[in-house]
Amino acid sequence: MSLEEIFVAPSVYLEKLRPYLSRNSQVEEVDGIPAAKIDNWSPGLRANAHYFNHPKWMENWLRSVHRNDALRERWRAASGSWDAKVVVDVGCGPGNLFQNVGGAPAFLIGIDVAPTCLKLAAHLGYIPLLADAHAIPLRTAIADVVALNATLHHCDDMRKVIAECARLVKPGGVIVIDHDPQLSAWNFRGIGMLLWKLRKPIYRLLGRGGHGTEDDEQRWADATEIHHRPGDGLSESFFRSALETENFAVSVFPHNQTVGREILNGEMGRKHFKYRLIQWLSGINPNAVEAALSLLCVGLRRGMLTDPSLTIV
Repeated sequence: MSLEEIFVAPSVYLEKLRPYLSRNSQVEEVDGIPAAKIDNWSPGLRANAHYFNHPKWMENWLRSVHRNDALRERWRAASGSWDAKVVVDVGCGPGNLFQNVGGAPAFLIGIDVAPTCLKLAAHLGYIPLLADAHAIPLRTAIADVVALNATLHHCDDMRKVIAECARLVKPGGVIVIDHDPQLSAWNFRGIGMLLWKLRKPIYRLLGRGGHGTEDDEQRWADATEIHHRPGDGLSESFFRSALETENFAVSVFPHNQTVGREILNGEMGRKHFKYRLIQWLSGINPNAVEAALSLLCVGLRRGMLTDPSLTIV
């Protein structure tokens, strides 16, 4: 089935979105998608728009990436149920997070810079909005859940994006940020760095989804990984400094992308052998907390709880 066949009548999305748009927002319908005016098309933003707009690559991404039981259970534990909630998924891609986590949100907004992604996400139940995460054209305090899954490291100014996303959260609501690299875990050196660079030909040989089976796909995918390179990434102190000043209670959970709801009990899961080997060869203790590949950040905005089941502090 083509994207044109699955896409809903154009005017429906913009009309549904209007009550949530900020007063001075410049959002118009472009090819059936509500689209905000983007003033600053940086090289990183253009790379994301190009890569995530490729139909073949994104259909493969939707099937293959961020689709596992551990991610689903981790997100359900961190964000609470999405049922009857207003959810904003920033950097939604083709809709993997909702497709995996599930639920029945009252209103589900998907934000991305790639029209193809937004069309695929709309087919799954999202209200699509083409916008830059650095300047989101939505009203303040509209969302029960703001979700960023593998999004932040694709953004030029991560602190600015966190501030924009935090602005959207209602008192008692949550912002959940996951699947971004922990800086200390990716500081590869020496032989470890050499092995890391050799991974790409192997991925192409295996046809691994999300990493590209074509040189051009891999090149564009790499260009989107603005803060996911050895020597770059995030830290607990970064998340705390960005969110605690915005009246959030912040919890940060290091993990190795293989753990579900047990993450709330301090479990990190065990990383793949290749990462353990590369870290060891780089002088990093692969068993240390600082060697956990990713950080899950959960920010609970202080105020009346909208979900009594959330106990994260």
